Amino acid sequence: MHGEAPMRIPTMRSRRAKGDGEGRSPAATEVWRAISLCEIANFQSLRRHLGRPRADTVVQDVASQIGTMARDVRLAVAGRALLELSFETESAEAAQAIVEDLSRSFSRAMDLDGERHLVQLRWGIAVVLAGDDDDVRLTEAAELALAQARAESRIVMLDLCHGDVAIDRAELMRDLPRAIVSGQLFLQYQPKVNVRQEAVTGVEALVRWQHPMRGLILPGDFISAAEESNEIAGLTLWTLRQVIADYQVMVAHGHDLPVFINISGVLLADDAFVGEACRIIGDSGARIGFEITETAVIRDPEIAIRHLQQFSDIGIPLAIDDYGAGLSSLAYLKQLPATELKIDKMFVMQLTSSNRDPLIVRSTIDLAHALEMEVTAEGVETPAALALLSVMGCDMVQGFLISRPIALDAFIRFLDEEGHKASTALRPSFARPDGFWRKSG
Repeated sequence: MHGEAPMRIPTMRSRRAKGDGEGRSPAATEVWRAISLCEIANFQSLRRHLGRPRADTVVQDVASQIGTMARDVRLAVAGRALLELSFETESAEAAQAIVEDLSRSFSRAMDLDGERHLVQLRWGIAVVLAGDDDDVRLTEAAELALAQARAESRIVMLDLCHGDVAIDRAELMRDLPRAIVSGQLFLQYQPKVNVRQEAVTGVEALVRWQHPMRGLILPGDFISAAEESNEIAGLTLWTLRQVIADYQVMVAHGHDLPVFINISGVLLADDAFVGEACRIIGDSGARIGFEITETAVIRDPEIAIRHLQQFSDIGIPLAIDDYGAGLSSLAYLKQLPATELKIDKMFVMQLTSSNRDPLIVRSTIDLAHALEMEVTAEGVETPAALALLSVMGCDMVQGFLISRPIALDAFIRFLDEEGHKASTALRPSFARPDGFWRKSG
């Protein structure tokens, strides 16, 4: 299928064997973890030439070729044009060398059903020393690296142990007000798919910062900077107004979906922000929802719950975000006027490789249903995780298996083309008979 077999690329096991007789220093035996995201850059062009059904399987051809070259690399299809590679190596440089070797192997056209087609790939890599690693942080860094790779047209690696990755918070706080007014911020959208209906029934808006000097900055860095510098209200109101404008564009294209944005816990105690947000949404008529974390409520529960009830009273749906990542409290959970609970991706990403995470996820789904809330699983990246969530009765899923966060125009095309159904072609259907849902609801 791929023509001549490429030379196999060694990963940590075989590279170490080569170096054992060369007097390596002890540091060379350290274990580094790497996650690389590989995206088919010319997917749209391939779809025009091959047709949609065949183009949707090219990612599997790419996975097959990578698998023959680097047998120790663990591969997962994370979307119709996206692969996730995870592996261990002896250094950050070795991880980048592996990806560069893989990238070079695709410089020649592939044989796809008897025709030669060039498959152009983008690569983002994140590496960290084993022991200092965090699955969610490493994955988010790989996503950031891929985003930078799109912007810069090169392989981008982020070393989480390197000082250059650290963010100067004081500098960010100085730069953020200028970023809000000068167009450095932009939004991306990630769909939420209803498992039973096999339909996109909502979307989360995610704010991004394209810094003129630092490139893309993770929300986890600049959101906290915005909170510390008292810019979080301005940032969130900018996001809210932009989401409303984008919502109107979606509706004009025939897609009337609720759009959720994240609300900082700092703002749940801000009377002025709550009043302004209610006014803006009320005047717009847009279907806007808020995602909040339990830890945000715990800061000042009495005021936070009062303001959340104010949102709920005017029809703003509320979702509890990152459930399980902090100190989850049933005392607060039962008081929140929320209609949706989102399971943190730290549990979902290890759903099929952990003994405890499936128990936690299943019990959380049952608890939320008992409280008459729907459940969304974040971070769904593999068919196996989706299949298990389906059996557990999870209502909605969100993650790279469906779609990465994408710009508004790409998201509208995704909806027009029912892209989530193209993604499900990569796995068995997750539809279930009606009787199944009655039993497991």
